[in-house]
Amino acid sequence: MHRWLMKTEPGTFSIDDLRARKTEPWDGVRNYRARNFIRAMQRGDDVLIYHSACPRPGVAGIAIIASRPKPDPTQFEPDSDHFDPASKRDDPRWTLVDVRFVRKLQRVITLDEIKALRGLGDFALTRRGNRLSVMPVSDRQWQAILALE
Repeated sequence: MHRWLMKTEPGTFSIDDLRARKTEPWDGVRNYRARNFIRAMQRGDDVLIYHSACPRPGVAGIAIIASRPKPDPTQFEPDSDHFDPASKRDDPRWTLVDVRFVRKLQRVITLDEIKALRGLGDFALTRRGNRLSVMPVSDRQWQAILALE
């Protein structure tokens, strides 16, 4: 079992939206490194849902991976913001997983709080200039972040 952090902009899709829908395909990832992380995900993996591009970015909730990785259908939809004309149905470029809501945190654990933690090691979230939308989280990082709740 692995643990992950997945970023979302709450104005587009928030932890509250995931709670209302219960399970949602995590589509639209268009970064090869993030895509490769999605391809490594397994059903039952834990996920920290992180709100980004908002006044108080931080971890807002917990989810689990609810499906095996599969082709992201939005890459084939010309009307989609995530359309990729270079992707082929017989060799899809982009992958998604279904994500299932577990719980909303009692409060958002802010990026500033996470940056202040000691002992997280090389955590991509706190690395300067990192804009990756999906990243692995070690057990130690997971426990340290949730201990702030």
